[in-house]
Amino acid sequence: MSSAERRPIPPIREATLDDEAEIRSVLAEHGNDGPHPTIDIVGPYVRHLIATAHAFVVDEGDRLAAFGATIETGHGRHLTDLFVRSDRLGQGMGRPLLDAVFGAAWPRTTFASDDPRALPLYIRAGMTPLWPHLYLLGAGSSLPDGGRELTTESADAPRLAALDRDWTGVDRPVDHAFWTSQSGADAFVVLDAGEVVAGGCGRDRQLGPARALDRLVVRPDREPLGPIYAALRRVARDGKVLVGLAGTNPAVRPLLEAGFRIEDQDTYMASEPDLIDPARLLPNPGML
Repeated sequence: MSSAERRPIPPIREATLDDEAEIRSVLAEHGNDGPHPTIDIVGPYVRHLIATAHAFVVDEGDRLAAFGATIETGHGRHLTDLFVRSDRLGQGMGRPLLDAVFGAAWPRTTFASDDPRALPLYIRAGMTPLWPHLYLLGAGSSLPDGGRELTTESADAPRLAALDRDWTGVDRPVDHAFWTSQSGADAFVVLDAGEVVAGGCGRDRQLGPARALDRLVVRPDREPLGPIYAALRRVARDGKVLVGLAGTNPAVRPLLEAGFRIEDQDTYMASEPDLIDPARLLPNPGML
């Protein structure tokens, strides 16, 4: 269909909880959800975005044609999702939906998929590709020896939110409450001789037997490798663990040498280059 033959863009409106099933249908077309999951990670995530973030849909009346959302992270406004139904791709929906979810907010960040349409759209929206964001999967038993002298103990959302605020300057109590409520959530801190050096949360995955290190923040004055390994050991338990790391993170090479493999990758993009510390923030894949 040529640009002259494109149908008009349907109305863009704020998402409501009544849209959950249709939003999940859009996500499923892009492999980001599946039918009747035994472990549901996507449903609570969509409801959290609708309730707390800037979530919008393109409404065709009989169905939703697209979904997008941004969330305030304290580092700026982060694009969590921007998905258009496969039969409506290339018809001009992406940019107006992106404008709706970002508004006039700056700075801006996102993790861009490998869809070739994503990068130019986000670059035109003011974001620059800065590094690959790699999703590494491996067995906890194969982790490097570093960090074995460190210990972990259970924590809760208020404690993790306080550490995040003290170490990074951002205050996200509502998001920490969400992260620590997911299926199989395990909130914890990493300690070095009783001193807290990192805080994070693990969870179940919707697909596959491995667990995921959903988010980890390392204290800014600490070398990150030991706390990262200690966190991965805790989350993996006796099985496998998935972790998202900036391609520049010092743990990437030793994990690959230990037998971890790259399961997927995105591109971290931002309107400013120094909004986060890629060595000490292992972000939630959707919400930063």
